[in-house]
Amino acid sequence: MSAGILFDVDGTLVDTSYLHTVCWWQALRQLDVDVPMAHIHRAIGMGSDRILDHLLKASDSRTHREELDDDEQLALHTAKKTLYSTYWDRLRPLPGAPQLLRACAKAGLSVVLASSASKSELEKLRATLDCDDVLSAATSSADAESSKPAPDILQAALEQSGLDAADVVFVGDSVWDVEAAGKLKIPCIGLSSGGLAADELLRAGAVECYESPRDLHENLEASPVVQQLFGRR
Repeated sequence: MSAGILFDVDGTLVDTSYLHTVCWWQALRQLDVDVPMAHIHRAIGMGSDRILDHLLKASDSRTHREELDDDEQLALHTAKKTLYSTYWDRLRPLPGAPQLLRACAKAGLSVVLASSASKSELEKLRATLDCDDVLSAATSSADAESSKPAPDILQAALEQSGLDAADVVFVGDSVWDVEAAGKLKIPCIGLSSGGLAADELLRAGAVECYESPRDLHENLEASPVVQQLFGRR
């Protein structure tokens, strides 16, 4: 029997949540669509195949544009990707992220990145973390038909790592992470490093919540859900 810990990456291990927010805002403004940054930020963590419709149709963020044609959607996604790519060389891990991954691996847990970033973005995120030597698997958007809050990317992470849902914990920073994990009955540890309050993550169903990867690292031995994993190694 083996046990593992699955990690979301954007906003959980690498400090990108607000970069994604600004880039979506700028891309939307290029098409004269005005969505408040606060609303965009709360949608971060939802997959790129879902977030645009969510931003356009949500009742508290409607503008004079409630839908875009296919060409406009393609232009918007391209603009967002281009804007975000300008930050790639400046990405930084969140405090304690590499140390957390290495501590989990040292403790005998399989460490898996369950990311829905594109392959090119995931490559930059992995380079930022510089922890490939302790990873058992890593997913990208190409591995899932539907993105969070659908559980597809977590299912792909389980399949790639050979782990069972009953023997893992997922660590994420958004309500979409918590919702996706819940659909597979995987306990989710929330991190407020992506900008959401701990109370909100707990209300969404997170079993525990910590401020940052460093905070979780410092409390691994005190975490009941992680201690349960240790017993399954």
